[in-house]
Amino acid sequence: MIAMILAAGRGERMRPLTNTIPKPLLEIRGKPLIVYQIEALAKAGIKQLVINTGVMGEKISQYLGTGEEFGVSIQYSPEGDNPLETAGGIVNALTLLGKDPFIVTNADIFTDFDYSVLPKKLDMDAHLVLVKNPSHNPDGDFALKKGKILNKGEQKYTYSGIGVYSPNLFRECPSGPYPLAPLLHCSAQAEQLGGELYSGVWIDVGTPERLNEININKA
Repeated sequence: MIAMILAAGRGERMRPLTNTIPKPLLEIRGKPLIVYQIEALAKAGIKQLVINTGVMGEKISQYLGTGEEFGVSIQYSPEGDNPLETAGGIVNALTLLGKDPFIVTNADIFTDFDYSVLPKKLDMDAHLVLVKNPSHNPDGDFALKKGKILNKGEQKYTYSGIGVYSPNLFRECPSGPYPLAPLLHCSAQAEQLGGELYSGVWIDVGTPERLNEININKA
């Protein structure tokens, strides 16, 4: 199974830290954020990785190289100084991702999620991992009912940035910048999204304050 790590974001909310360092290389306890994801994927037996990069992307590829140091093989999907947003970035990398379902995960999350529990086959468009709503997203994104993800429901949860996707979900996407959320909401409306709720460690490291809090608290 192949995994794609999304690492092309500009990291605007992380400034001034990201003025000279791409967000995925910001460190928690002396280790870059993206390395935590790579190590977790490798531990789960996922050895083929695709990483998209944007502004200062060459710093990411220079740091990680071929992935041999981490026990994986890395291919890069560079987007230059004009990142393609989430769906656009995935579409741009489809030739590297193959015809089977693939994992997608964000480079800027800190989590102890076990990637080995994700389904390797899909009978729907995608399988998403949801988490309890953090303070910065109190209203959540999706509801979850008997393993199906819905747009509406009494209790909504936050999309963690971790999922398994069928290439078919992106077959009608145009090339160029394109967001993922509209695709997912359409798929949920058609009841073509599966999912699960994860209650372990998960933090969206979206601001300097959150980064500092993790380093201070040793969570």
